[in-house]
Amino acid sequence: QVQLVESGGGLVQPGGSLRLSCAASGITLSLYNMGWYRQAPGKQRDLLAQLTTGGSLNYADSVKGRFTISRDNAKNTVYLQMNNLKPEDTAVYFCKAYMWPQNYWGQGTQVTVSS
Repeated sequence: QVQLVESGGGLVQPGGSLRLSCAASGITLSLYNMGWYRQAPGKQRDLLAQLTTGGSLNYADSVKGRFTISRDNAKNTVYLQMNNLKPEDTAVYFCKAYMWPQNYWGQGTQVTVSS
């Protein structure tokens, strides 16, 4: 059974940092492209960062320069380092492992940026 489990969310003040983790079981993440997404209440789920199996990186303009996606193959875990957080970053954050036709999502972790 494939499972992706996000962790590391929480409440942080504007300007602060968090590191989200996405730990996998049942699949080897190094064989999958990875993405981090977020969804705020009443809004669509948006792609923030991608890391392909070949090591290519892509970021949404809204997080470029502030967020960094990375992978630890030994731990079978993908991370999202988030710096200089803003109130508009408040959302539920999800990781996704995908390699057509397979597509796996985690359950999400809440990030709240507020003073």
